Amino acid sequence: MSARNDPYAQFNFLVEIDGVTVAGFTEVSGLTAESEVIEYRTGADEPTVRKLPGLLSYGNITLQVGYTDNTDLWEWRKTTLDGATQRRDGSIILLNESREEALRWNFANGWISKYDGPSLNSTTNEAAIETVEITIERLELA
Repeated sequence: MSARNDPYAQFNFLVEIDGVTVAGFTEVSGLTAESEVIEYRTGADEPTVRKLPGLLSYGNITLQVGYTDNTDLWEWRKTTLDGATQRRDGSIILLNESREEALRWNFANGWISKYDGPSLNSTTNEAAIETVEITIERLELA
């Protein structure tokens, strides 16, 4: 009989940026890699289109984090606003039930292209959440 291969829980993850674990993220999305499709056909081909892989592109990684007095994400975003963009490498790490690393997505040359401050509402008691989008040039599952 084979061992069970249960899926990992989605709430158990870490974010590393330049080798430093950044805590408190509530959500990560956008771990996507896509190839452009090039349609090709010669006059000698049957009347069907060949499909070849073209340029690779990677989605923006969206991070949501509870707003605190830590301004590191804003300061990183500010480097682009000031015309001196800092590119950083990082990882999104999925943990197993024992909080050991199960999967790791590494990204390269990331910079914050969008920053959303928290939505504020005096009628709720939910945590204030800030959102950043990191534009990346490469993503790989390690």
